[in-house]
Amino acid sequence: MTSTIDNIRDLRICDFNYDLPDERIAKHPLAQREKCKLLYWHQGTIEDHHFSDVPRLLPQDAMLVYNNTRVINARLRFRKETGSLIEIFCLEPEAPRDYQLIFQTTAHCAWNCLVGNSKRWKQGELRQTVEVDGQTVTLRATRGEQRGNAWVINFDWDGGVTFASVLDAVGVIPIPPYLNRDTEASDATDYQTVYSHIDGSVAAPTAGLHFTDDLLDECDSRGIARRELTLHVGAGTFQPVKSEHIGEHDMHVEVFAVPRALLVELKEARRPVVAVGTTSVRTLESLYYVGQILAENPDASGDKLTVRQWMPYTTPCAISTAEALQHIIDYLDRIGAQTFLGATQLMIAPGFQYRIICGMITNFHQPQSTLLLLVSAFVGQDQWRPMYDHALASGYRFLSYGDGSLLMR
Repeated sequence: MTSTIDNIRDLRICDFNYDLPDERIAKHPLAQREKCKLLYWHQGTIEDHHFSDVPRLLPQDAMLVYNNTRVINARLRFRKETGSLIEIFCLEPEAPRDYQLIFQTTAHCAWNCLVGNSKRWKQGELRQTVEVDGQTVTLRATRGEQRGNAWVINFDWDGGVTFASVLDAVGVIPIPPYLNRDTEASDATDYQTVYSHIDGSVAAPTAGLHFTDDLLDECDSRGIARRELTLHVGAGTFQPVKSEHIGEHDMHVEVFAVPRALLVELKEARRPVVAVGTTSVRTLESLYYVGQILAENPDASGDKLTVRQWMPYTTPCAISTAEALQHIIDYLDRIGAQTFLGATQLMIAPGFQYRIICGMITNFHQPQSTLLLLVSAFVGQDQWRPMYDHALASGYRFLSYGDGSLLMR
């Protein structure tokens, strides 16, 4: 195992670089989401399609698994009495730590946040007064302890309205920084999947942006099963790999939730599983390692159920995928729960063994990114570059609002 992990840690991120002209980065989506280009890769062959072709390209007995997270208005702007603009970017809940509970709070809560122009905010309280559900509400923010490059920010407000309502009124959708533009009114709709309904992400699972209700209905009519899971996407998804070797890069941790019923279906393995987006990929592939943790320690809970970054490359695979999934099912039965709640720091890079999925739908990712590493691990190190070269030569649009790909093994 040592040589394997050493080989993976020594991968140079510069080997996953390519030239992406700014004009190839889609600043807005197409008016008709499903009309975007689709690159279909199947065992090394490449075909050009439109995204609307997905239902007929998928195996008729496929199971399509997508991330139902909804992007929150996580970017808040406050103006100090001095005139200084302070931006607070909500990353993840601190008190309460549960996403569902924190959005239901009606007076105060705390978040881990990035703070823009923090040098101008040494102390004191920031205030903003807005209309929420027909009444005037004042939101107050005070700064707590620093954690790395983030801060704990305490929020208080009056009026008895929920924090979800406050965010909707005060905040804006945090579109990706590489779009190099301000958030526009259209992003409130464009930067959400049609099936999003669980609040929590600060970035969209963008592979799903191409789906429309009609396209999902066509999947149903063709017998393609549709299943949901939840992973709340953090700002770390945009974090570039700045180290020379990937072994020096720290992956971000993201929380996820998977229904027991889906775990049972995955264990039975009656349908080929196609993940929509890299967040669904990371969630599904993390399940095997959660099962390993529970196999060794059935009483594990909390942080002990987090899949760490290098676990797939350092832990002997002593059980089958079905056995791993059964351990999670047994765990849920012991605690009387219908949904598994966990967290993952999983780094998927060339050398990773995929155990759950046989296909994925994804967009075209930034050069030298962990998402490009994930794609390379799926199609092969010698395959990602010809695929991206083809997309660049064929006029595909890149990144969050760009075109899509269907990758099948």
